[in-house]
Amino acid sequence: MAELLKDIYNEKFLLDFSKKVQSAYSVFDAMAFVTAVMDDIWDTLPLKARTRRISEKLGLYLPHDYAATLEILHAIADSCIGFPYLFFPDFVEVYGREEQHWELSMNALENFTQKSSAEFAVRTFILADPERVMRRMSSWAEHANEHVRRLASEGCRPRLPWGQALPIFKKDPAPVLSILELLKADPSLYVRKSVANNLNDISKDNPSLVLETGRRWIGSHPDTDWIIRHGCRTLVRGANPEAMKLFGYASTTEEAPLATSASISVQPLSLRIGDSSEIQYSLDVREGESLHIRIEYGIYFIKANGKPSRKLFLLSDKTLSGGVHLTGTRSHSWANLTTRRHYPGPHNLVLLVNGVEVAETSLTLRS
Repeated sequence: MAELLKDIYNEKFLLDFSKKVQSAYSVFDAMAFVTAVMDDIWDTLPLKARTRRISEKLGLYLPHDYAATLEILHAIADSCIGFPYLFFPDFVEVYGREEQHWELSMNALENFTQKSSAEFAVRTFILADPERVMRRMSSWAEHANEHVRRLASEGCRPRLPWGQALPIFKKDPAPVLSILELLKADPSLYVRKSVANNLNDISKDNPSLVLETGRRWIGSHPDTDWIIRHGCRTLVRGANPEAMKLFGYASTTEEAPLATSASISVQPLSLRIGDSSEIQYSLDVREGESLHIRIEYGIYFIKANGKPSRKLFLLSDKTLSGGVHLTGTRSHSWANLTTRRHYPGPHNLVLLVNGVEVAETSLTLRS
């Protein structure tokens, strides 16, 4: 069985970390700290709860003076690099929220994000004082270090996975967009991915603002064009007309459909959860000029409540000559995933061209 991610926090890790702390704070009680962290409920805690447990207990065994504690953590930060050390910025979130500590905490997040990431911890500060923190993030957006610049974007994503949502920016993302303006041609792909993901978050609540931003940015720089395209991916998947137009997808109407004929089939027609099926499709593209076409298949998965919910899977996204005949196959696994659980019953499958369903079939999934 694969090791769970939360198991990176084990006794060996905590003891190794304690030795690092002792190098800067010799009276640190390693055994008491580890015992306090790994108490009777430790095994039941998920990853984020373990991170929080470590930061909370760490504060009990370091000096009670916040500034003095930060000096210790700064002293060992260069030897504490990577995902497991998310509890450094989390420590700041837990113990550094008082007004008197604000400057110390911002400087600590700037430092610690270069070792792991402060994208989760900074959100509590944003919710408490958004204008002040966003001013600091504007300066971070022009920092020499790519990790700090990424924090300026990733930290204010309205819908950051695993992070607290930022309702204020779902309602009005203007402060976020002002940060992204500074990063729209960043030399680091690491930063550009964050900018694109931030735009994609915004598009779910404010699609018109993202499309307006895309129209304004497009063509200014190849890297910026990539950000726009990736940032509008949810709008494209949803066949938003303005997004499809922005990226040059061919239009389709009842009078001039993109696919003059289309079919989709699946084998076997009945299978068990965990099996795989083979999907075959074909279509004829209308005659005339070359066309930018996005071909997908969709499955209406049966949910726990018995209702269907469509999920799309990309087959092709490219420019094609008019009048071309296309065929293809795709294997699809019906195994349960951490992000999707399958339920027995009839499942409809559809073929889509630029967001329009052009053919359908079905199969029966058994338990």
